[in-house]
Parts: sequence; C-alpha cells; structure tokens
Amino acid sequence: MANATPAQQSNDRAQFDSLLPALQVDRRGFIVTALGAGFALAVQPSAAQSPIKTSTDGLTAGEIKVPVKDGEVVAYRAMPAGKSAAPVVLVVSEIFGVHEYIADVCRRLAREGYLAIAPELFARYGDPRKLSNIQDILGNIIAKTPDAGVMADLDACVAWAGKNGGDASRLAITGFCWGGRITWLYAAHNPAVKAGVAWYGRIDGEVNERTPKYPLDLAAQVKGAVLGLYGSADQGIPLDDVNAMKDAIAKAGGKSQIHVYEGAPHAFHADYRPTYRKEPAEDGWKRLLAWLKQYGV
Repeated sequence: MANATPAQQSNDRAQFDSLLPALQVDRRGFIVTALGAGFALAVQPSAAQSPIKTSTDGLTAGEIKVPVKDGEVVAYRAMPAGKSAAPVVLVVSEIFGVHEYIADVCRRLAREGYLAIAPELFARYGDPRKLSNIQDILGNIIAKTPDAGVMADLDACVAWAGKNGGDASRLAITGFCWGGRITWLYAAHNPAVKAGVAWYGRIDGEVNERTPKYPLDLAAQVKGAVLGLYGSADQGIPLDDVNAMKDAIAKAGGKSQIHVYEGAPHAFHADYRPTYRKEPAEDGWKRLLAWLKQYGV
C-alpha cells in the first residue's frame, strides 16, 4: 500500500467502506451465546402447575454450539448415551426460545432413541427468555427474525447432527406455536425431511419480506409427511384456516394430515402453562411417536 498511487488508495478506501456494514454485523456477534436454565420470564409456571421433568440419566444432554455462516448458534441437544446413527429430530421452540420446556421435549425424544436438537433461532436478535412482556418479544425479536435465516440455521443443525452421532438420512422436525409454522415451512424447504409434527402452528398470516410465505401457500411443496395438531378452541388460529389447510393438503395429494382436538386451546401441549390439557397433550405425543415410526424416522 506504501507504493500505491492516490487513485489506488482512494479505490481501496471505497472498497473498505463498502464492507463496513457487514463488518459491523460480524462484530456485533450473537446476542444469545448460552442457554442457561429454567423457564422463560413471560411464562413462568404457577404454584399449581407441575411441568414434566425428564431425567438425563442414560442420556447425553446439554448445550452445544452449531457452526453457521456468521458464527455459532447455541442449541440444546439430547440423545441416548453411547448411541450412534440415531435418527434426528429438530425441535423448534415457541416465541419464548429454548427454555426448560423445549429442553425437556428434547430429553423425551432422546428417551425414545432420537438425537433431538433445539437451536436458539432468535440468537442474533435478542433473548426472549429474559423478557417478561409477550408484546416485547413479538415486536423486538420475532418481528426481526427472517424465515430464510431460520431455514439456514436448521440446515446447519442437520449437518451438525450428521457429524455427531445422528443419522441425517432419517430426519424429522417438530415445533410448537411459532415453531409449528416453521415445521411446515422446513418440510417444504428440505426434501430430506421424512416426517414432521406441527403443534398449533399458524397456517396463514401477514406476508412481508421477513415472512414471505405461510403453510397454506406451501402445501403442495411439502416433501415429507407433516401431521398438524390443532385445537378447536384456539383463539389465534381460526378453524377456517385449519380447514383450508386440510383442503390444500388433499388437493396436493400428499401424505400430510391434520388432527383437531375438540375444545382444546392454543398451547395445549405446554405442560408449564394454564393452557395445558392433559388428554390431548398425551394423545398428541403418542401420535407424534407413531407418525415418526410410520415414516421411517
């Protein structure tokens, strides 16, 4: 650079200045770099509730780091100790991130022989577990999280699992609420997905740059078989949307199905919340396990 002409120096400076935005993003790094323990502040269990607690005995379970293009995403992983070539299940959280409920779902799947991995998909935008107001979570974190980035992070988790004791050729995905919608989307995105179970995920909604498509738009593109589990008393997901998705699935001629629990509200599987309903939650879990087995996962 010492022998560069003024014109060359000016050009080099212009090129460097053009890279500054990307460099600043990289320097910012990830907001969430560790998971911690416990439940999200916005949905702490009450004294009357007894969330399911699955032991880690016989499991390899805990926090991991998954390499992605711009760094590392923190995730919770659980699998049978000493097992190799375990089928892989991606677990996608609600808007509250990877807190104790999601970690326990991973341990429950590990007890069934799976390598379950739940990435903190909001890591670049904020930590929803530390916010006590749901509207703050929606406005400050969810509204900034793009579907395209989520798909890429899930792809990275599949690659990680395949190198760390998992059989990525036997791949499934399950998710709750926000993660239920992502389950449908990822099954359309990745042809390697054999089975998915979407728990009360939104089917239709506002289209924008961050969320350009919804499950209803992608019904014909779902590669594997997705089982959608919904409640008839869900105030956030109209039954008209559920029925429209049923029709779209039938028209597409795919293997996916939808089951509706009469009288069940949103988040009926969330055993740490007042919305929990024991009968549909337990039945839904049995259906999940049978669905994964049916499609070779």
